[in-house]
Amino acid sequence: MIKTLRVLSIAVALVANAAVAHAQALPVPGVEPARDVPGAKEMPNPAIVHKVVFDMATEGPKTATVHPMLEAVARYVNTLAKTGVPAANRKVAVVFHQGATDFIMTNEAYKARHDGKDNPNLAMMQALKKAGVDLRVCGQATLGRKIDAKDITPEVQRDLWALTTIIALQQQGYVLIKP
Repeated sequence: MIKTLRVLSIAVALVANAAVAHAQALPVPGVEPARDVPGAKEMPNPAIVHKVVFDMATEGPKTATVHPMLEAVARYVNTLAKTGVPAANRKVAVVFHQGATDFIMTNEAYKARHDGKDNPNLAMMQALKKAGVDLRVCGQATLGRKIDAKDITPEVQRDLWALTTIIALQQQGYVLIKP
């Protein structure tokens, strides 16, 4: 009986440690991956490169919350990681333009244009960049919105135009995700 209890407690400890290690291993902290679905047939294939570009053109909520599209990107990246897709096989990009252009601004520049409110997306964008997500902004949108290059957060690359960026990424095999 005592031997059985010892084996059981060791097993529980191993499972708990594995769960903690798994939670710490997710590339974007604080965002849950998709939930497990017992018997699910279609799962991410760890052997292929997952090339996805998210088209982020909507303004999003007016509150101090992270834009839902950025949360979806984080969830997708964490789901790929959770299902065994190695970092080298996760090629994810986000293209900001139109109503989402202001989100790429530094906190100081954002506050100057938004009644002193902090940019609620900066921490998520920093976490996504650290997780390997390629963040791009439409240069035409930055010109139209009169956003100076110095006011763009360093995690974001400014390109000529969202249209040329999205087309170039699709020509490289990226799948386009639009809201």
